[in-house]
Amino acid sequence: MALTFYWYPNCGTCKKAKKWFDENNVTYNSIHIVEETPSKEEILKLIENSELLPKKFFNTSGMKYRELNIKDKIKDATTEEMAEILASDGMLIKRPIVTDGKKVTVGFKEDEFEKHWTEQ
Repeated sequence: MALTFYWYPNCGTCKKAKKWFDENNVTYNSIHIVEETPSKEEILKLIENSELLPKKFFNTSGMKYRELNIKDKIKDATTEEMAEILASDGMLIKRPIVTDGKKVTVGFKEDEFEKHWTEQ
């Protein structure tokens, strides 16, 4: 099964992840995270499958995150509320997000990719 690769083409980290996939012959379907922002339901599923805290899905270094003061908005937010905020703007989502429908990785760390995505 091909992986789903949520990415933003201008993102340097996403470019590194794409290069890694291509060099390791990993099949993936890429989805532009801003043009096709995942829905609240999709984000909830990604959070559930990732075993990560919902806050890990936020692009904390992004301009939108700072402009909209998201840090304060999510301090006491529920997972549902965080998913709703994330679904409102793809630029708020940390990227890339990769999933096979069961496992999920957020961001790009080569050792994590090797561990999760080489045995496809």
